[in-house]
Amino acid sequence: MLENLRERLQAHAPRRLASGGVPQAAVLMPIVDRREPTLLFTRRAAHLATHSGQVAFPGGKREHGDADLLATALREAEEEIALPPARVELLGRLSDVISLHGIRVTPYVGLIPPGLPLTPDPTELDAIFEVPLSLFLDDRRHHTDVIPVDGRPHYVPSYHAAGQVIWGLSAMMLVELLAEGFARPVSLYHEPAEGRLCYFPNRQVMVREDLSSTS
Repeated sequence: MLENLRERLQAHAPRRLASGGVPQAAVLMPIVDRREPTLLFTRRAAHLATHSGQVAFPGGKREHGDADLLATALREAEEEIALPPARVELLGRLSDVISLHGIRVTPYVGLIPPGLPLTPDPTELDAIFEVPLSLFLDDRRHHTDVIPVDGRPHYVPSYHAAGQVIWGLSAMMLVELLAEGFARPVSLYHEPAEGRLCYFPNRQVMVREDLSSTS
């Protein structure tokens, strides 16, 4: 399964958005190479002023010293959960997404070995936890959030796992991982066949696609 994932992501052409004037960030989506593979998440600390208690992937804003956005993702993962960059096998990159705060976020998918002594940075995180990939591959969503972006509805799954809620930007990244990496019939642009829908107000992003960027 993971070998097919590597091949599919290497062949994938992710969408890239123009970065002019838009803050850049990157996240790492760590897949733990267990007998039954898992996906690793973090929970942001309750004392933070923004996004407190929310589930996310390790990551953050690009800094001046970062050679590229992959370096940003690896640096942030080391700072947040003590994940050594050398223990990450890069599998591929996914499409840029825009956060509610107008930040362009680039996701990278990486494979990590089990049993690493990972520790959450208490200034940023409350917890690190893993969710079996099978939960997402089987599309065991709790419900679907309908989020119009520039007038176009996006059907974003919401998952309840390990006592946590995985939704929003992280779930949007997950959909592309499932569709492109595992050939699952899931899409942000088509209403799911069944399940509860929760509607959100329209978001305006208005960021153009960048056909020349290689960063």
